[in-house]
Amino acid sequence: MTPASTGPMKIRLSDEGRARLAAQIHALFRDELDRELSDFQLDRLLDFFIQHLGAPVYNQAIQDARGFFQEKLDDLEGEFYEPLSTD
Repeated sequence: MTPASTGPMKIRLSDEGRARLAAQIHALFRDELDRELSDFQLDRLLDFFIQHLGAPVYNQAIQDARGFFQEKLDDLEGEFYEPLSTD
């Protein structure tokens, strides 16, 4: 299946989401790796993760949602079937 648009999808985070992720990365490096990162390093690392992990994670989420809804559609008749009355 090909995407509807011709260009690459851009993963965008809200300013709040980006700041939250940057803080989590900073804490991970500080607490687990004993390494302090500058704001520049944090931005570069976050950009790297978004560029290389954003699309695969997004695509997997779409596949998971598709599978979930397909299961529900496949069982639609079993869930909601009403037998005809024989009066």
